[in-house]
Amino acid sequence: MRIVCIGGGPAGLFVSILLKRQNARNQVTVHERNAPHTTFGWGVTFGQDFLRDLDAADATVAAEILRQSLSWSSMAMFINGAAPLFRANSGLAIGRQTLLDLLTKRANDVGVEIFHQSEIRTPADVPGADIVVAADGAGSVLRQGHAREFGANIGIGRNKYVWLGTSRLFEAFTIGFTRTDAGWIWFYAYGFAPGTSTFIVECAPETWAGLGFDRMGAAESLRKLEGLFARELGGHALLSAEEGSPGRLAWRRFRLVRNRRWSHGNLVLVGDAAHTTHFSIGSGTRLAMQDAAALAGHLAREFTVKAALSAYERERRRAMAAPARDARLSAEWLENVPRYAGSDPERFFSLFLDRRSRIMPWISPEAYGRLDRASRQMPILQTARDLIAGRRPGRSPDRV
Repeated sequence: MRIVCIGGGPAGLFVSILLKRQNARNQVTVHERNAPHTTFGWGVTFGQDFLRDLDAADATVAAEILRQSLSWSSMAMFINGAAPLFRANSGLAIGRQTLLDLLTKRANDVGVEIFHQSEIRTPADVPGADIVVAADGAGSVLRQGHAREFGANIGIGRNKYVWLGTSRLFEAFTIGFTRTDAGWIWFYAYGFAPGTSTFIVECAPETWAGLGFDRMGAAESLRKLEGLFARELGGHALLSAEEGSPGRLAWRRFRLVRNRRWSHGNLVLVGDAAHTTHFSIGSGTRLAMQDAAALAGHLAREFTVKAALSAYERERRRAMAAPARDARLSAEWLENVPRYAGSDPERFFSLFLDRRSRIMPWISPEAYGRLDRASRQMPILQTARDLIAGRRPGRSPDRV
């Protein structure tokens, strides 16, 4: 079987590895439009449950990811520069480039051919392929070329965000909210390598413009953000790996990708090409690689490509229902920070952690707090409290 994967990100590389391992006679190639060692972002996050999934699919990849990751065991929240609050929380992070490098090495080791600076815009560019895997991200050119057939629906979030790094190592998963004259601005930070952390900044568009980021160059913007989060950064610098418009930081609005169908003929979508989840729940890489494992599994089990693609889509649509809902609720909570910011710091932290709650948007923060406190005092209502908060009953605090 000839399989062509378009996109050399985690999903494209991982599915190529699994398909080649399944059958050494498979001719598996990956086409990546960028040069080697060229990527966006800093670090990506995941949990122990994801490592278990990876271990079942490819123990070598799972072991190498674990070896090169940093872990955290608590979540910290700063509010207006005050001393941080802490809650139990666990997870791991790895540099995106480190992840791509180890997946590339594994792909080469098992016999996958990888072509960099090779842009494929349509399945017609790879004649003779039995399967074309579109793993080319949220802006997928392959999906756009068949947008009608896929029933593609692209939405744009309200808030502005920018993906940065910092030389400060945050040992806890850290969130910091700061109130300015222009409104609230906040960050998410986590260490992923010695001396380096991801630092994502988000705010409402009015705050972004009110603080002058629409007019500032990249260097001035970084200095402004360093001043806003001076206590949290402890004198460390913020770093940018990419520019937006010439000389500016690459501020974005989140792109929400949905498709009515995930395959068309021999073309199948995986990862962000098929679906996106808001970065505030930290699940994009995990979901993309789980797509890859599911697709490879069904191609191994089903008798025809058509049956395999249908089974893959059914499985992953079911699996995506909960994270898609969580991501939507999280994004909506963050688009309404002023609604919750009047709470005392401890209550605000609790509201943030429960932002996936399906009832929180419909009642006042005060009423939600009373309901939550009452349920905590009655052990028999533990399960109900978890459901109210949008958590799976009994689940350990291993997500952001």
